Amino acid sequence: MKRMLSGIKPTGQLTLGNYIGALRNFVKYQDEYEMYVFIANLHCITEYQEPLQLSKNLTDAIALYLACGLDPKKSTIFLQTDVKAHAELGYIMACNTYLGELNRMTQFKDKTAKNEKNLTAGLYTYPCLMAADILLYNADYVPVGDDQKQHVELTRDIAQRFNNKYGKTFKVPEPLIAKVGARIMSLSDPSKKMSKSDETNKGCIYLLDDLKVARKKIMSAVTDSVGIIQLDKENQPGLYNLIEIASSLTDRSMNDIVDEFAGQGYGKLKTYVADVVCAELEKIQNKYHDIINTHLLDEIMSEGAKKANLIAEQTLKNVENKIGLKIKY
Repeated sequence: MKRMLSGIKPTGQLTLGNYIGALRNFVKYQDEYEMYVFIANLHCITEYQEPLQLSKNLTDAIALYLACGLDPKKSTIFLQTDVKAHAELGYIMACNTYLGELNRMTQFKDKTAKNEKNLTAGLYTYPCLMAADILLYNADYVPVGDDQKQHVELTRDIAQRFNNKYGKTFKVPEPLIAKVGARIMSLSDPSKKMSKSDETNKGCIYLLDDLKVARKKIMSAVTDSVGIIQLDKENQPGLYNLIEIASSLTDRSMNDIVDEFAGQGYGKLKTYVADVVCAELEKIQNKYHDIINTHLLDEIMSEGAKKANLIAEQTLKNVENKIGLKIKY
């Protein structure tokens, strides 16, 4: 069975975009692949996070992974910091990554272009840690949004460079991008990705949002003045985004939804999307509340860490031997 690895960086509460673009696909993939799924808590601290809030976000993320359908009997679920090899291999990967490559990384380029202050070295080098995250587990595939494909490409470059220097060591992974729902956009500004850092809080639906709040956000979603329900991503990005959300959550084609609401107003389509989203959120939230107050999380994360460490430590030991870090006493 092919192996797949992915993780989510819960710097804030998980969103509908996270669910459609990642979590929902993980649930499908766990029946097709050997799944390793981790909470990327080291990646969270490239920028300051309030400690108590970060701790809550991490706990909620684990509970939501399970509530969304990840099965610990099928998937290995673990916390990044419970596997110390991530940080050590991350440094080794940094020593095999060129400054020019890191300078080209989109997130760093965007922040420097905006003249943001107090950017950390961790933000600059986190693609090296991400490469370590992937390469530790000899993953065949890494499911990512199209905006994250660049990081997998860098991981492939680093792996191939290392293999050329030291001999075959890493499996070179392939990015896997969902055809529908890979990048859900903001409801208030459809030119931007739905983000946990949404300043207005109007464009982002959180998985733990009150259902009335979630419904209001959808009914207030930005559309356009064209007034025609059709698939025109360039000229009607807000409408396209709503249709894509509904399609992703119902497994109906986008064309099918367009055909149903053709000739009707945007209000009826928004009501339909709101019904679909709220029904999904209600199921997730009910399961979340069943999970969060039990000892299930501790048991699952402990077992996941054990399984992940077995593979990660073996990979790290092999790397250290290859580059000459180990000596015989």
